[in-house]
This record gives sequence, C-alpha cells and structure tokens, in this order.
Amino acid sequence: MSGVTDEPFRKRAYAHGAGLVVSEMVASGELARGRAGFNLRIRHSGLPVHMVQLAGREAAHMAEAARIAVGEGADIVDINMGCPAKKVTGGYAGSALMLDLDHALSLIEAVVDAVEVPVTVKMRLGWDENVLNAPILARRAEEAGVRMVTVHGRTRCQFYNGKADWRAIARIKAAVSIPVVANGDVGSSSDAAAILEQSGADAIMVGRAHYGAPWTAGEILADVSGASMSGIPHARDELADYVTAHYEDMLSLYGTESGLRQARKHLGWYLDRHAPTVAPEQRKALLTSGEPGAVVTLLRHIFSGQDSNMRSAA
Repeated sequence: MSGVTDEPFRKRAYAHGAGLVVSEMVASGELARGRAGFNLRIRHSGLPVHMVQLAGREAAHMAEAARIAVGEGADIVDINMGCPAKKVTGGYAGSALMLDLDHALSLIEAVVDAVEVPVTVKMRLGWDENVLNAPILARRAEEAGVRMVTVHGRTRCQFYNGKADWRAIARIKAAVSIPVVANGDVGSSSDAAAILEQSGADAIMVGRAHYGAPWTAGEILADVSGASMSGIPHARDELADYVTAHYEDMLSLYGTESGLRQARKHLGWYLDRHAPTVAPEQRKALLTSGEPGAVVTLLRHIFSGQDSNMRSAA
C-alpha cells in the first residue's frame, strides 16, 4: 500500500504478530533513476524477512530496481500487478498489466532473471468482468519462476466497490502449484476463515483493515490460534502513547517537514477508528498543524479523552 506500509508501520504490524509484511509499492523507474527519497521505501527495517514490492512498466527499470532492492537487503521481491489507482494504471503499470499478459510476463522474467531471491506477484481477478485472466497470468508467472501469487478478489474496474469475490480466487488456486494468498475485505478472524474456505488459498493478506489499527493481522492470528497478544492499546492513555510513538517514528524517518505530511493520513485513520466524534475544529487542527509539539499535545488530549476500551473492531 503506497504511502502506508512504510518502515514504522511494518515494524508495528510485525511486532503485533503479522507473519510477513511487505513494503509500500515502490515505482521501479523512480528507484532505478535514483530519485531522492525512494531509498527510504526499500530500506531494511531490521525484521527477519525484508519484502519489497515494485511497480512499473519497463523491464529494464524493473530489473534494476529489483537489483537495488536486493542490494539493500530484500529477501523477497514482489511485483505489483494489482494496483487499481488511475495514477498507476494510467502509466500502464499495476493492474493495467493484466490487459497485456505478454508484456506482464516480460517484466516478470526480467525480475526473476535479475535477482536470486524469490519473486512473487500481486494481482487482481482481471481488468474487468470480460477479462478475468488471473488464472492464466498466475500459471504463466509460475512457469517463469514466480514462487507465490497474491490475488485480490476484485477486478481493476471494481476498484474497492462491492464485496470481494473470495470464491473466484479458487480458480487461481486450481491453476498453479505454488502458494496462493487471498486478499480483499479481510478484517476479522471470521473473514479469514471464510476466505480460506471459499478460495482454498494457503494464506491471507490483510490490507485496508490495518488503517488506524496496525495490529489487525496479528489480532486475527491470535483469535484463530488462541494465542495471547500483547502490545495492543486497550486503555485510552495506552492509545495516546501508541499513536504518539507512531507519529514520532515517522518524523524521525522522514524528517519534520515531510514527516508531518506523511503522518497526516495515519492520524486521520486513528481518528476515524478510535475518536470518530472528535470536534471538527480539533480534527482540522491536528491534521493541519506544522508544529510537532502542538500535534503531540492534541493527540494526547484527543485520545486520552476517549472511552476506556480502545480495542479495534476490525
């Protein structure tokens, strides 16, 4: 998730029990050309497995970006062929690659040939209901050397509308012998059980349910396994401390000016999930302030004033 799963976020998700965390989507061309700031997106976070996701449309850039990522310690390189955003598909990357499987395979082959670490692919069911070619793409990707595929149960043209079709993922599972990860609308242990049963997949990926709750995947695992979890902020003061620490980690990574901008979406998600009744003027002040100290003061005031049980309902 571009702009979401950066280093501070991944560390939190992993600490809460997520089995594998993936970097935010990185534009291969920008990384290959050495654009400032893109090195932060692939920087090793010190976790046991470092997985970097690349997006692009040119084989040479994808190969070079993969080599750079591995040089920075990537243990797995993931190729994004599922992003539905117009900014990405308009450049014939992301899920737009499902309109031209020969070109998609040329990118996959370039990355597989460029690095020795496992290569994986994230895709959707297809471009639209008339182009449901994920089974073909997955099978060809496996033949090219891809070690795992992740499938979001929607087409590109659905974006995130309606309900993900978990049963449709079973067609991809039947087409390949490599592991298949099912994705789309998973936010609870009951969702996880249902998507695994309907898709036959080997694992699940949790995405948007993490907004404002980096512990969601770990919480699902704990619910399923019966294991105890630590680190989830339950009390109001714990949540204030948690959000403040996340905010300060982002400032430390990006620097104050960029960190203020990068953190605002996360602060907004924390508000949406845990403080939905906050006064509009307080919300605006929190999300527009250019003074870190003022933001921390507001965070503690807002979140410490909420109900005592702050557990995510996702």
